[in-house]
Amino acid sequence: MSWNRVAVVGAGLIKFGELFEQSFETMAAGAFRAACDAVDHGFDPQSIDAAFVATQRGTLWGQEGISGNTVPTALGLAGIPCTRVENACPSGSDAFRVGAMAVASGVHDIVLVIGVEKMRDKSTEEGLLSRAAAGHPILTRGETAPVLFAPFATRHMYEFGTTREMLASVAVKNHHNGALDPYAHFQSEITVEQALAAPAVCSPLHLLDCCPQTDGAAATILVPAERAHEFTDNPVYVAGFGVATDHPYLHEKTSFVGLDATVLASQRAYTMAGVGPSDIDIAEVHDCFTITEILDIEDLGFVDKGKGGVASLEGETSLTGRIPVNPSGGLLAKGHPIGATGVAQMTECWWQLRGQAEGRQVEIRNGYALQHNVGGRGSGVSVVNILTNRA
Repeated sequence: MSWNRVAVVGAGLIKFGELFEQSFETMAAGAFRAACDAVDHGFDPQSIDAAFVATQRGTLWGQEGISGNTVPTALGLAGIPCTRVENACPSGSDAFRVGAMAVASGVHDIVLVIGVEKMRDKSTEEGLLSRAAAGHPILTRGETAPVLFAPFATRHMYEFGTTREMLASVAVKNHHNGALDPYAHFQSEITVEQALAAPAVCSPLHLLDCCPQTDGAAATILVPAERAHEFTDNPVYVAGFGVATDHPYLHEKTSFVGLDATVLASQRAYTMAGVGPSDIDIAEVHDCFTITEILDIEDLGFVDKGKGGVASLEGETSLTGRIPVNPSGGLLAKGHPIGATGVAQMTECWWQLRGQAEGRQVEIRNGYALQHNVGGRGSGVSVVNILTNRA
């Protein structure tokens, strides 16, 4: 049975990129204004009665005490309840889920879900991401994000004949989409030849197989479905969501051709929404690396296991393909400011379902959009949210 108790009536983000000139709070304020301005019938920011802030600032910067609870003050909302959600790469996705549950429960009426991240003010050498991925001092020594995902690419190639050209096709497609997205970090197209010739990072992954470190912020406004008409004549509803976890270390994995947490999370989201993969019109998925998108579209049920590379190469996931994936440009082109990523993906889904995605608008047939993140040590957590424009 569908679960349309919550409506998304506003969503917005700032342009992603290397935003050295903007502070954490300035970025949050920009995304907040964008979400408020997007409410069709006008919106009083003071009507917000709770906020959920997604950020990895605590882990990345060692500032747990001030990372989330400063945001309401910066937005002129001092006094409201505020909860920081930090759940690895799906932090924004999970904040959205928790915000939706807060509205559905009746505890809060109008909820702000906002994700914000500063990634570029510190270098990798200073330990920014190594701190986030820290694990056992011996078992994980030398591991970085590319090191964690490269074995999946190698095994997928071995079992299914996936090629580097197939990986490159994901990057080419997402950079094409990013060139159409005014909010994307990278807004230029690339060729398969450029992707193949890019410097190696961790075999078989090369530079253009990897997403950038990016600054950014995004926000959504949630209300009870029965109040949606007060804010818009074109509402989008929360249809379902799912979360799942998996073992954090590579030696504990049961498979290197799929991510079990994504499979479980998607099954739970599909069941809650009362739909299946064939009902989804557009998907924003976690493409931190090109192989990740290939794994995602298989684990989410869009293509058979082992066929993700072929589907990408043949254009099934393009804007005009059978199942458009990452019309925003994905993490590869739009960027991956961790706390903001999932909320920005939700914003893209919101625009697509409302027919407002401008030059990258896909055909909406069934009225469902899916958003997905996977992350944490060893891709140990996955979140899937499903939105619909069907009341």
